[in-house]
Amino acid sequence: MTKPLRVFITGASSGLGAALARHYGAAGARLGLVGRRLDGLRATGAGLDARLYQADVRDAAAMQAAAAAFVRDVGVPDIVIAAAGISVGTLTEMAEDAPVFRAVMDANVLGLVHTFQPFLASMPPGGVVCGISSVAGVRGLPGGGAYSASKAAATVYLEALRLEMKARGIAVVTVAPGYIDTPMTRVNPYAMPFRMTAEAAAAKVARCIRRRRAYAVIPWQMAWVARAMKWLPTSLFDLLFEKAPRKPRGLPT
Repeated sequence: MTKPLRVFITGASSGLGAALARHYGAAGARLGLVGRRLDGLRATGAGLDARLYQADVRDAAAMQAAAAAFVRDVGVPDIVIAAAGISVGTLTEMAEDAPVFRAVMDANVLGLVHTFQPFLASMPPGGVVCGISSVAGVRGLPGGGAYSASKAAATVYLEALRLEMKARGIAVVTVAPGYIDTPMTRVNPYAMPFRMTAEAAAAKVARCIRRRRAYAVIPWQMAWVARAMKWLPTSLFDLLFEKAPRKPRGLPT
């Protein structure tokens, strides 16, 4: 009889992280769910074989404690998914946005490190760690400097980690979604082509993990958009995006 997967997921209070928890939970996985909002974690974990850990991925000590508790109670995870993140508009010219820049970078980049580090030493060959990046990291988008920079950094960090883990047989999977219908995107004042439900996105992420994909953009239509954006000449990119609608500014929630 096959043992159930052990899956540790951050950002599980809502959005993609919660959808991933439901996806794996429906298949009988034993879950470790991390989030900042305990009420959201309880809603996600209801009816699932889940341990709940209220923690912020920016807090390395809290993540170490959550990881240690999961290993003690469930075992070393087969899959670790870093789905937590912050998306908010920022402007460098505004002094009050400086701490917002730090919060976004800490959550979206260092949050990956804090999520993976406690498990890597004990994870056996065959394990998978997955980081959620974004198409927004392909080019710098006006009004989203912190978010675009953080996701570009996340992609490059995950690439380096993938090479470091190859000799140990641990797969590092980078998934860069386009638009997902979550509370994070519903405030966007612009069209969001190829927007996916959180459930559809979770199924696609799980497929990438199962196939141990090194890097994938989802959905496939957005992969073509990402390729086009990456290779646009700078002058044409500037012309097309200088006046693009911008994500609302504000404090991260």
